[in-house]
Amino acid sequence: MTTLPGLRDRKKAATRAALAAATAELAREHGLHGVTADAIASRAGVSTRTFHNYFASKEDALLAYLETRVGEWIDLLRNRPAGEDIMDSLLAVALEIVRNADWPFDEIVACITLLEEGNVLLSRHIEVERRSSQLLIEIIAERTGTDPASDIYPSVLNYAAMGAVRAAMEARMCGTTGRSAEDLIRDAFDRLRRGFP
Repeated sequence: MTTLPGLRDRKKAATRAALAAATAELAREHGLHGVTADAIASRAGVSTRTFHNYFASKEDALLAYLETRVGEWIDLLRNRPAGEDIMDSLLAVALEIVRNADWPFDEIVACITLLEEGNVLLSRHIEVERRSSQLLIEIIAERTGTDPASDIYPSVLNYAAMGAVRAAMEARMCGTTGRSAEDLIRDAFDRLRRGFP
């Protein structure tokens, strides 16, 4: 039987989430270098000391924000209808990400870019990506009846789909296409389905 977290644990989780979200918002508005712990704490409605109780740095908080978003995306894929084509499931999850007001797409892309450009917490960033990819591969393998230990298909599909999303993200951030994130993601997945000459 699963034990529900107590009120104190829920409050702590809510405070951590609020601090991580405030960091992401401020980083997008001012750039990561222009963000301070004081500003993050103020945006979240807590003291600077409280911020430091939860995070070692603003980079740490920003990565926590992204890790939470990735976890939610993994749950979306896990909860897609069992009989649905895996490419349809992956596309549906990608579209849900860009449509959901709780996950500002441009903010998420900006946060990823800030972490990559600043080369901050690189080892932890890599570990988060590796762990997330492994979970996605396991879900894809389960849904396609394949064994990731002996069949490369789930890995290829995962990295192809993530590459399609990344290409759409980068095209959107360039701002030169005039196309919506949703349109770019649909285009990227269509190209995957058709294959490459």
